[in-house]
Amino acid sequence: MRNETPRTPSRRTLLGAAAAVAGTGILTACSGSAPGEGHSGSHGRSGSQQRGGAPDPAGYVDPAGPEVAAAERKRARGGRVRDVRLTAAESRIDLGGRTVRTWAYGDALPGREVRVTAGDTLALTLANHLPRATSLHWHGIALRNDMDGVPGLTQKDIAPGADHTYRFTLPDPGTYWFHPHSGTQQDRGLYAPLIVEDPKEPLTYDKEWVVVLDDWVDGVDGSTPDGVLAELRKGMSGHDMGGDGGSGGMDHGGHGMAGMEHAAARTAPSREPSPGPSGPSRMMMGARSELLGGDAGDVAYPYYLVNGRTPKAPAQFRARPGDRVRLRIVNAGGDTAFRVALGGHEMTVTHTDGFPVEHARTDALLLGMGERYDVLVTVKDGVFPLTAVAEGKKAAALAVLRTGGGTAPTASVRPKELTGRLLTAEKLRAAESVALPSRKPDRTVRLRLTGGMAAYDWAFDKKPYSPGRRHPVRAGERVRLVFANSTSMWHPVHLHGHTFALANVAGGPRKDTAVVLPNGTLTVDFDADNPGLWMVHCHNVYHAEAGMMTVLGYRS
Repeated sequence: MRNETPRTPSRRTLLGAAAAVAGTGILTACSGSAPGEGHSGSHGRSGSQQRGGAPDPAGYVDPAGPEVAAAERKRARGGRVRDVRLTAAESRIDLGGRTVRTWAYGDALPGREVRVTAGDTLALTLANHLPRATSLHWHGIALRNDMDGVPGLTQKDIAPGADHTYRFTLPDPGTYWFHPHSGTQQDRGLYAPLIVEDPKEPLTYDKEWVVVLDDWVDGVDGSTPDGVLAELRKGMSGHDMGGDGGSGGMDHGGHGMAGMEHAAARTAPSREPSPGPSGPSRMMMGARSELLGGDAGDVAYPYYLVNGRTPKAPAQFRARPGDRVRLRIVNAGGDTAFRVALGGHEMTVTHTDGFPVEHARTDALLLGMGERYDVLVTVKDGVFPLTAVAEGKKAAALAVLRTGGGTAPTASVRPKELTGRLLTAEKLRAAESVALPSRKPDRTVRLRLTGGMAAYDWAFDKKPYSPGRRHPVRAGERVRLVFANSTSMWHPVHLHGHTFALANVAGGPRKDTAVVLPNGTLTVDFDADNPGLWMVHCHNVYHAEAGMMTVLGYRS
């Protein structure tokens, strides 16, 4: 099936087909350009005005400036140029017994995998056939700033009917993905994996599967992500909070983790409100998790997916007993953390967010939105469930591993590994090859996470996102980010253009997305080695759109 790739001596040749070569015309990647690059098209306007944002405050590096071009030249490794064409359009997608109208990259969910080798240059042209403007963000990639895909900050919107070429070098191997940075579009079908191969791959394995997890609402009974956001923005005052019937699948009593898999067999939401013009209510409250707290999510999704399929018609992976399989697991959800286990198997974690870690064995993983984990599994003989429980939401996604005969597991299966050893990022240690060298921070940036469900006013420091508000850093600094969560909800925070080390633990893993627990603090360190204007935001798409985004700006 799609995403299954045998590892053979001709593997690189076979994988080349994953990124279909198309077209030779390379379009201007940003209407602003660095001095001397020859395609300004500016008619005397400043770079910031061309990108569609407010004029840049003086003293910050321009996303298309010479500092950015110089950093990109240092990344060049003489790899191939991979030309890819991608179209964003309205589409009908079969989720497995339920067909929905959505926005997608082609007619598949997830979108077609793009696979390259570290050191290659990707030249991907996105054609926008949607009724609204769009963009592409390359999640986790340390790329040049004007290719980062944030409208109003690093580029113009890609207007309906227009196209845009993103061209950049991919310096680091690993598991990544891409999605829009335009409104709530990521919570439609606009996402796909980006796999960067290691030319000196140290792992040995027989097969590889890319496993993409998602929560799904678009096109179901009239619902859209924009409609969900509009409902959430009304706040709790706009809803009847009395009685179980208006609880949106609340679990006021809570559950211990030992009983979680049994409670999860009941799908959320439990209520069945009458559909309105924008579909049924999707607000969820009281989604309890011992790990994430009493508010594990805002949205009661009707479906949870593995590789675009519901548990009633799951994706299937095939292998031979004894095969060593690499799973690249991506949480592409909008509002859901997933607890993942492969029934009957132990997993060995080798990477998180693309970067290697000291190998660690576990029964289950927890992934916040935007996080990725690579694991190795030696598969047994039989038929086994790959279950991804929507943490705190009483529902799950399912795929099936088949290495022999037997009856496929049902949608309600909850393997015992879900309540066994659970691995989260702070339990990992960076591999020696990527460990951040010890160094005293030159600068500390403190960000307080604020807001709540009542007014749906998520923000940093009670200030909703403004592209002109920057937290200054300087190239060459060791920067410490301190995320202090003053809210009662967890938040997966994501830094663009860099990887950081978890500083709460010695030798912490390198990541670009990490969970901040309710009323908790997360401290991370990174080296300021990629000049530009870079977003920091909560990767809950609804929290980000409500205002929980800000900018780190390199001083020029």
